[in-house]
Amino acid sequence: MHPYTTTTTTTTAIDMCEELELNHLQSDDIIGAGGTGSLSGDVGVVQDAVPTTNSNSKAEYFIQQLNANNFKKLALCMVIGFIVYHGILNWQYGSDSCQWLLSKGRFKGNNEWQPYGCMVHKYTQTDTRRCLRYLAFWSYKNHFIFVGDYSVHELYKQFINHLHPNDDDNASKHGQLPVDAEFEDGKLKMRATYIFANEVSDGLLETLAKFHDSNEVRAVFIVGFTYRNFLNGNVTEDLLKQYRTNLTRLVLPFDQLVAEKSTVLWKLQDRVNEEKLIDSWKLVKNEDIDRLNYVARSVFRYTDATVWEAAWQISNGLVDTAVDGYKLCSLGLKHYTQLILNMYCNDNMNYNDGSCCSSAEPYTLLQIVTYAVFGVCIILVCGIFLRRWLLHLRGHTFYTPMKAERHGFHTAPLAASSSSSAALANGVGGGGVGGSSLGMVRMDYTTPVVALAMLGIIMAYFYLCDRTNFFMKENKYYSEFSFWIPVGYVFALGLFFTEDSRFTKVLNRDQSDELKGWILLVVLIYYMTGADRVLPIHMHIKLLLSGYLFHTGYSHFSYMWQTGNSGFSFFQVMFRLNFMTVILCFCMNRPYQFYYFVPLLSFWMCVIYFLLALPPRITASSVEANPLHYLYLVGKFVGCFSVVTILFMSEVFFERIFVTRPWKALFVTTDDDIHDWWYQWKLDRYTVMFGMIFAACFHIAQKYSIFDDNNHGNLFARRTSITVTLLAVLGVGFYTAFSFLCRNEQNCEEIHSYILFIPIIGYIILRNISGILRTRYSTFFAWFGRISLELFICQYHIWLAADRHGVLVLLPGFPTLNMIITSFIFVCASHEVHRITQILLPFAVPNDWKLVTRNFIIFLIMLIPIAHSDGMF
Repeated sequence: MHPYTTTTTTTTAIDMCEELELNHLQSDDIIGAGGTGSLSGDVGVVQDAVPTTNSNSKAEYFIQQLNANNFKKLALCMVIGFIVYHGILNWQYGSDSCQWLLSKGRFKGNNEWQPYGCMVHKYTQTDTRRCLRYLAFWSYKNHFIFVGDYSVHELYKQFINHLHPNDDDNASKHGQLPVDAEFEDGKLKMRATYIFANEVSDGLLETLAKFHDSNEVRAVFIVGFTYRNFLNGNVTEDLLKQYRTNLTRLVLPFDQLVAEKSTVLWKLQDRVNEEKLIDSWKLVKNEDIDRLNYVARSVFRYTDATVWEAAWQISNGLVDTAVDGYKLCSLGLKHYTQLILNMYCNDNMNYNDGSCCSSAEPYTLLQIVTYAVFGVCIILVCGIFLRRWLLHLRGHTFYTPMKAERHGFHTAPLAASSSSSAALANGVGGGGVGGSSLGMVRMDYTTPVVALAMLGIIMAYFYLCDRTNFFMKENKYYSEFSFWIPVGYVFALGLFFTEDSRFTKVLNRDQSDELKGWILLVVLIYYMTGADRVLPIHMHIKLLLSGYLFHTGYSHFSYMWQTGNSGFSFFQVMFRLNFMTVILCFCMNRPYQFYYFVPLLSFWMCVIYFLLALPPRITASSVEANPLHYLYLVGKFVGCFSVVTILFMSEVFFERIFVTRPWKALFVTTDDDIHDWWYQWKLDRYTVMFGMIFAACFHIAQKYSIFDDNNHGNLFARRTSITVTLLAVLGVGFYTAFSFLCRNEQNCEEIHSYILFIPIIGYIILRNISGILRTRYSTFFAWFGRISLELFICQYHIWLAADRHGVLVLLPGFPTLNMIITSFIFVCASHEVHRITQILLPFAVPNDWKLVTRNFIIFLIMLIPIAHSDGMF
């Protein structure tokens, strides 16, 4: 038997596999000084120290405090502080996001309007008609009344053109005088009325009274004007007093309309571009406009009508583009229309990216039960610590330390295998120096209760961020600057924090963590900035996620190839993948498929273990004893490819399989739709198999000494290295060129499924062919790589917002600082979730088949009432 079969190659397999963590923790301090901590928060590598007067000792003591535990304590204090801050804001100004939508906002790049504290949905003509049709179905009369001068008339025409952009009758005509007009759409039960008014008159008051008498319900009134001789300028104090008196006559009619559940918006007078004004407007001054608007604000401030401050801010920001110096440009009118539609439709349509004027999602019975369980755990933990504190006050020495001991692998089957023992003997796989694991030797019965209590607190923060309107949310914004600058910063930090690895193997443990780390960080920046609108970036992100799946296939095949172990490790991996996801499904009322990457990983994990565990079981030792097993392995790969191809060629057959009860709930969305799963599965249908085939070829080549990765030298001879490097560069460059040349997203993604292995293998070659590059790694990326799964899952609710459609805002008005703060809290929460998962792992998946079976059955029994309520049975 070749020596690599039992020792050296085993080392490679265990090093590069993420899920080989099983139940151990890596050292979690970014700078290498701190540890993961313990349940009580008093365990880590930081020892109690008394700083001396020596400056070096003080510096060392300060550096020792920069660890994961203290960072998480700081994050907790920041969360409490922001809860208090937003509580004061909501108490003082209210939490009505409609007020935020209509009162304040700012321009982002490219003149995109961002309301204060909430998200706007960009309504297309189809979206608008769908909203109006939905409300008409519920017997609402969609009536919009525009009352005012030329500016309100322009808004009326833009509103109609939004619904009927090809209607020539609604096109704007230069020099057209405002006249009363009306537009009606019987199918939508929608009526838009324009009433010309340039001052408060008896006729206007009678018109408003008629609307009140007709019991207009949910009508929207947009009103705005100054006075008849506004163009003559010369705004005196007497004129302002008369203007105030006239506006006061509108207070009672407005209050009566609002009492009938209508909405009244007072549109302030737009400022003008004095340098571009035409002759008839030359006497109008912005100073006079501001004085008139001040009067209007003071009159309507304490009424039920709403002063539309956001409209004034939009026009003021676009004043340089005003047509003829006084007409708001078409972009500004479109912003006005979008604000009206968001105010009117959001609460009924429930668009994920439209949180303005949208009510918080109602909670379900399952959420109540889940949080009640967490609440019981928190109460128990409080009782436990209160009891210990009282015993301590009475002088009792009773104390049970909730401390984690660090040692080698905890899992008995893995430690029992000869190959795993050899790996441990070489100090790899997490059991050597610097890669110690978390053993449960000294944990008592309170350990899982404390962990669940901590998880309950974290889940409460998740709910507060994404299922309530307590914290603010904003739309994503993409620009090349907003995407590439963070990417540049991340890679600069990654290159700065580099050090020598303990391993020399290809895709060793450090390198694998590094790979997953930088992939996830780039993907997170992609989601934060909404860069999916740029096709080359979109395709490269798809490639990175495919690379993650490729690595999954490679690492798990390697593990089973070397150890033949497919028992406990499978359940441990599945628990690690799905624990947090299942908890979020319960707490956040989202289907399993919502967190699409975890179902994808879990599905292919099942395929890998089923394929390799299917008789005859093929391992490195079995092919050594019987070379015919190579043929069996090829047969398994061909069979798997065939099944996947058949499923791909028939979407109907695919749906019939995956919508079969009871596992249907794992693959459909809230709308009982399987197309999201079909899209994700189809995109990476061959990726994991590519990774498994690459792993098989790699280990066979390693067995026959085609390359040598046992030292710090290059993998190949010089000439071979140059040739292979050029091919690898061409492979990576080929995909980049393809992503820029391909113009259609659907075609790009279809071709992507067949060629993705080329740049991935090219990257692996470039990363490992040189001994210098292979034996160094970025500790910064590797740290994030160890919690990559938690980062991907948690970003949905506490970093981004509205189910990843927007951005969470803890510090309004400071977008860059807000991103830094939310990122810090997000990373700390993800790290703590990772730690809790590792703590609960040996309790959920013990080292006894009977206990594992018992726990699995209990979990299935718990799912039965949930499945029944969801209609699975």
